[in-house]
Amino acid sequence: MYSFMGAGLFCAGVGNILLIVSTATDYWMQYRHSDNYIHQGLWRYCTPGKCFLHTDSIAYWDATRAFMTLSLLSCFFGIVVGIMAFIRHASFDRVDKTFSAGAVFLISFLFVFLAMTVYTGVTVHYYGKRYGSWRFSWSYTNGWVASGLTFFSGVLYMCSYRMHECPRSPAPH
Repeated sequence: MYSFMGAGLFCAGVGNILLIVSTATDYWMQYRHSDNYIHQGLWRYCTPGKCFLHTDSIAYWDATRAFMTLSLLSCFFGIVVGIMAFIRHASFDRVDKTFSAGAVFLISFLFVFLAMTVYTGVTVHYYGKRYGSWRFSWSYTNGWVASGLTFFSGVLYMCSYRMHECPRSPAPH
């Protein structure tokens, strides 16, 4: 049981770091425009030597930002609950923290998955038609990796909960 929880906590910790890096950095995509390479993130875009804030309120950027922020916060909260699941104390026994942490990690997965699919769909549709040489970059990839890690964190905590709730009966002699 504790090995699943430990693995889940490790995946969640790495996933949360990747969520922070992915959300904060400016390398979601890169494209060539007027002989310059431009890269952009969720909050700003950069030309050679200078970065600018996104001043337009574009719905898919706003949705991606919101979902990434919600995912990051829920993953952090899941880590706190996941750590508390290791503590066996009478005052903590009202709610099963193993199940709660797993549920919160799966909610975090849902948020990051929604963010990534919204961004992917709109970017491919919009930039695919307007720019010939563009590509997704490493901040974007970190978001997808974080998606997988938060999913596995939730699954591992749910497996741990299931093992705790339904212990195997001893084998007959």
